[in-house]
Amino acid sequence: MLAELRAKSQITIPKELVDKLGLSEGDKMEIYERDGIICIMPVAVYPKKYLDELREEINNTKVKIASGEQPVFDNVDALFAKLEGN
Repeated sequence: MLAELRAKSQITIPKELVDKLGLSEGDKMEIYERDGIICIMPVAVYPKKYLDELREEINNTKVKIASGEQPVFDNVDALFAKLEGN
């Protein structure tokens, strides 16, 4: 597929790729150069507050696991067995 560099250094991503990757207007892309190749990669951008809250939740869960308060399962079947009361 060919694309053309336009005014203001803009390029249009071919519709086939947009559809295949499920991209939408407003999606964020990381653009970088490696060995003379321009790479464009879709990325998810999350608000800092959300990431801070997620980090806190992970840290709290690690503390619960270390103290034995949070059960840990070796596999999904063991988790479901516990949930089903087996």
